[in-house]
Amino acid sequence: MPHPETTRARTPREALAAYHRAMLDKSADDLADLYAVDALHEFPFTAPGFPPRYEGREAVRTGYRAVWGASPVRIDEVRTVSAYETDDPEVIIAEHVVAGTLPAAGAAFTVPGLLVLRVRDGLITHVRDYMDTAALAAARR
Repeated sequence: MPHPETTRARTPREALAAYHRAMLDKSADDLADLYAVDALHEFPFTAPGFPPRYEGREAVRTGYRAVWGASPVRIDEVRTVSAYETDDPEVIIAEHVVAGTLPAAGAAFTVPGLLVLRVRDGLITHVRDYMDTAALAAARR
């Protein structure tokens, strides 16, 4: 696989689609490879057990690898409710709903969220990830 800095530059909309694909695949490597080395991923709405941020690509990789690797949750779909391009050509704002299943219980769940992505030179440099942490915590039980 080519190093992220050598890949074709993605638009913010393309980065968002790749971000959602990595979520569906629960691939921490695919997700982290979308980020610049010094990117910042923030979680403004934190809850116990959730970090307030990941600083740098490798922190994103390590953090998501731990979370997704330990979670029995299966992500079935990421529905983009809406995506807004802004006056800033590097920024896209996306509202989405993650639908999944907790296989052991056979229970379905949904978790709404809002992402604000800044993409520069094809790599994500900043994410503000406003996920419904209460819904996420309930789905993980």
